[in-house]
Amino acid sequence: MKDHGHCIVTGGTTGIGLAVARRLAEAGAAVTIVGHDRERGAAAKAAIDRAVGEERAEFLLADLSDQDQVRRLAATLMERHPRIAVLINNAGGLFGHRRVSAQGLEMTFALNHLSYFLLSLLLLPALRAAAPARIVNVASGAHRGVQLDFDDLQAERNYRPITAYRRSKLANLLFTRALARRLNPAEISVNALHPGFVATDLGTRNAFLPAFLWKLATRFAISPERGADTPVYLATAPEAAGFHGEYFYRCRPSEPSPAARDDQAAARLWQESLRLTGLSEAELNL
Repeated sequence: MKDHGHCIVTGGTTGIGLAVARRLAEAGAAVTIVGHDRERGAAAKAAIDRAVGEERAEFLLADLSDQDQVRRLAATLMERHPRIAVLINNAGGLFGHRRVSAQGLEMTFALNHLSYFLLSLLLLPALRAAAPARIVNVASGAHRGVQLDFDDLQAERNYRPITAYRRSKLANLLFTRALARRLNPAEISVNALHPGFVATDLGTRNAFLPAFLWKLATRFAISPERGADTPVYLATAPEAAGFHGEYFYRCRPSEPSPAARDDQAAARLWQESLRLTGLSEAELNL
């Protein structure tokens, strides 16, 4: 990994993302962590560098719900790191009240799905340059039991925080499925995963639950370190290179919900995501 490009971890300043980034650095990789909080980012970079005993991490500031910032981030990454071996899409949120992004899109959908979509596609040239490269999408078992409402993707009529989150995680799996159909796995493989129910600050960060209730809810949750096991496996394990378009749990392939295997829904979400981000397959060479 050390001589084969660069690793990017979004949402890499806390929780699962920080644990993943540190372990990649410990394995010899140079790592960029992306987050929206400058102080957390500086602290995370320092912690990773201390853990490995040398400067191996960098932090880039970006609010990934804002497509303009995603585009600037991608341009910076491509300039600094023309060969990207691993992209781990991990940034996400759970919002207690309906909010909209800088582009006027519902925040959960914008951050949890469209940031994965836009950043992955913009970085394809650098990923191809590092072939065989890997894209790892952190999804969730919370995708089970919901379907996308294409008539109300922005939850304008009926916003429920947990439903918006679960649908965004379903979107992660449908995106993985659609992207896998368009990529040559010999160049870039893409897989998704459920990290487990992890004790992070996800539930308190954006007014979803009071801290004491989230603490009760997560009393049986696993640690971020254990939550990092499957993304690290998909990013680094030699045998994981043979998987493409799969869903993993506990470092093993798992079958997602029927809704996550719906090719028509995946194709429709793909087209909607192209429209909402202003991308075209022609310019992306897909």
